[in-house]
Amino acid sequence: MKVTFLGTGTSQGIPMIACSCEVCQSNDTRDKRLRVSLHLETDGKSFVIDTGPDFRQQMLQESITQLDAILFTHEHKDHTAGMDDVRGFNYAQKKAMPIYAQERVIDQLKREFAYAFDENKYPGVPELHVHLIDENPFEIEGVNILPIPVKHFLLDIFGYRIGDFTYITDANFIADKDLEKIKGTKVLVLNALRKTPHVSHFTLEEALEIIEKVNPEKSYITHISHQLGKHEEVQKELPANVFLAYDGLKITI
Repeated sequence: MKVTFLGTGTSQGIPMIACSCEVCQSNDTRDKRLRVSLHLETDGKSFVIDTGPDFRQQMLQESITQLDAILFTHEHKDHTAGMDDVRGFNYAQKKAMPIYAQERVIDQLKREFAYAFDENKYPGVPELHVHLIDENPFEIEGVNILPIPVKHFLLDIFGYRIGDFTYITDANFIADKDLEKIKGTKVLVLNALRKTPHVSHFTLEEALEIIEKVNPEKSYITHISHQLGKHEEVQKELPANVFLAYDGLKITI
C-alpha cells in the first residue's frame, strides 16, 4: 500500500491569506500546506479521501491519472469544494466516478453541486455514481474499508481504516469502542490543529494521547494550522515514532 499526503493543512491552508506570521512566511516547503486530502494505492486500485478546494492542483502535482473512487469524511467545504474537477477522470476513464459517503454528506453535495445531480444534466457536468455508507464495513473492488466514527464537535464524521492503515481528520473525540477498531493499525494518521484548545479539532497534546492509546508503529499528524508552529521546530518536540506529515510525503505500508 502506498499513501501520498496531497494536503496537510487546515481549512485556510498555509500560508493563510493576509497573514505575516513566521509560519506563513516560512521558506521551508514543508510549511506550505494545501487543504487536507489523501491518495491511497492498494491492490492496483487508486482512491482519494476528500476533494478539497485544491483537488485539481493536487491531482496535477502528483500526476494522478487513475482514480477508482472517492471517499468523503464529511461535508465541510475544505473537504468537498473541488468535486467538480472529477470531470477530468470522467473523460479519461469514460465512466462515472464512484463516491462513498454518509447520506447526510451526499444530501449536502446535492445542494452544493445540484447541476451534477439534475435529471436532465447540462453537457460536461461531473458524472457520479453515489454509494451510501454507514458504520458497517464495505468493499470497493475487492478492497475492504472500515469506517471509523469520530466527532467533529457535534458532527458525526468518518475516518477510514484500510488494512493496517487508519486515516482520521477533523476529529476532537473518539469513543472507546471506536478506538478498539483502530488498534492493531501499523500506521495512524490523525489531526492536530494547534497546541491550544479548539472546539472541533484535537490539539497536539490530545492527538498524542490518542496515539499512545492506539500504539501504532508510526503515526503522522495532519490538518495542521499555522498556529501549531514551524514544521522543523514542532517535529523536534514529537516522540520518535510520530511525524508531522507534509504535502507530497509518500509512505509505503
